[in-house]
Amino acid sequence: MIRPSRRSFLLGSLSGAAGLALSARSYARVRGSNEDLRVGFVGLRSRGAQLLAEFRKLAGVRVVGFCDVDAKVRAQRVAEAEQRNEKVFACADARELFAREDVDAVVIATPNHTHALLAIWALQAGKHVYVEKPVSHNVWEGRQLVGWAQKTGRLCEAGTQSRSSAGLQEAAAYLRSGALGKPLAAHGLCYKPRRSIGKVEGEVALGAEIDYDLWCGPAPKVPLRRKNLHYDWHWVFATGNGDLGNQGIHQMDIARWMLGYDALPPRVLSIGGRVGYADDGDTPNTQLVLLDYAPAPIVFEVRGLPESKELQDERWEKSMPSWRGARVGVVVLCEGGSLVIPNYTSARALDREGKELAKFHGADALPANFVAAVQANDARRLAAPVLEGHLSSALCHLGNISYQLGRAAAPEALRERVRSSAPLEDAYSRMEEHLAKNASDLRALKLGAALEVDAPAERFRGAPEADALLTRAYRSPYVVPTASS
Repeated sequence: MIRPSRRSFLLGSLSGAAGLALSARSYARVRGSNEDLRVGFVGLRSRGAQLLAEFRKLAGVRVVGFCDVDAKVRAQRVAEAEQRNEKVFACADARELFAREDVDAVVIATPNHTHALLAIWALQAGKHVYVEKPVSHNVWEGRQLVGWAQKTGRLCEAGTQSRSSAGLQEAAAYLRSGALGKPLAAHGLCYKPRRSIGKVEGEVALGAEIDYDLWCGPAPKVPLRRKNLHYDWHWVFATGNGDLGNQGIHQMDIARWMLGYDALPPRVLSIGGRVGYADDGDTPNTQLVLLDYAPAPIVFEVRGLPESKELQDERWEKSMPSWRGARVGVVVLCEGGSLVIPNYTSARALDREGKELAKFHGADALPANFVAAVQANDARRLAAPVLEGHLSSALCHLGNISYQLGRAAAPEALRERVRSSAPLEDAYSRMEEHLAKNASDLRALKLGAALEVDAPAERFRGAPEADALLTRAYRSPYVVPTASS
């Protein structure tokens, strides 16, 4: 692939054109093992800061660039770099970073709604890409990202780090060996404390340090109507995907990996609501999703409320419920027992009576895996290639689409609907009990649309209103380019 000049790249991406004007400089050479990999970082708060620290620990990595739309955060990271004697370029617009010839790879840790677009722009500019989960904000743009990685030949890794854990790799092999018998179902759990984000009466003013146009990117540029710009974007569908796509994408990926599914499910159904408080969020804090794979379905559970209403105080964060020894994890139920995965790196195999049969543990090392794969110029070495990230992200999006098309339903109607799936009925019964302990009205729950999925086409069958939610209306010039163009 030939690489665009800085000016032609900026002009091409600003126009929204999928095909960039390219210079004659070749980017085909492979960096030698004795050369530093020059890495730029886009998104420098929270997860971005964590990844920056992890990459800095790796031999052969040189931090060369920073990008963040928040000038205060950007200045803080630059000051820290200067103390480390790192010479870094800094900017608010990621296209300036991507256009630089002294950047080989980029790490993207921005809000969800910009992941796919920024990753595609970076690939078009000849960069290798590490993009945080979920790799997309909707199904369509995730598939375009996969297409651009294939089209450009650059390496693209998804930030679902569990796939780099030797412990979970061993657990997956153990499960597939048949030691626990046939899998019956996988339950993904996201029991994570989520308090109200508050409710405002009107527009919230932003500080001059924020480039709000760049922050909004592909999303509608509308006045901010919540207390916090940062992080709480997770709980608004225009920019986030709720906890299903925030934390849950990790467990969704593990569940799909353990069961060996490499396509979307034939059917999806979601039940949920934003219960326990009224605030400026619109994503569910309580949710069930049935991904009706055969022979073993995946059932995903999101709970943001504590064990009971009495604990909705300073004890909230330390009083979340658990199931079979996991709170934020995966439980694979099998004919001969279960595999319990309570975190990103370890697992326990249990027989039907709960006796431990085997234990697995091994730290994850995804940044190191990415660097090694880039140095070798070998996509086969990626532990979490972008295709896997796309499929697991898409499962979250399908669940949210069902939810968004849902309608209020009486508790009796919900109970009747879940009887078609034993794993779903069990999860619903536990959710019903949990909400009762929190004095939450079950009538606040929505019964999502039961949707048939054309898995090869990554579309729905006979549901145009659902198909419309597979993508979004993109705001110019922040338009995700089609990979086939």
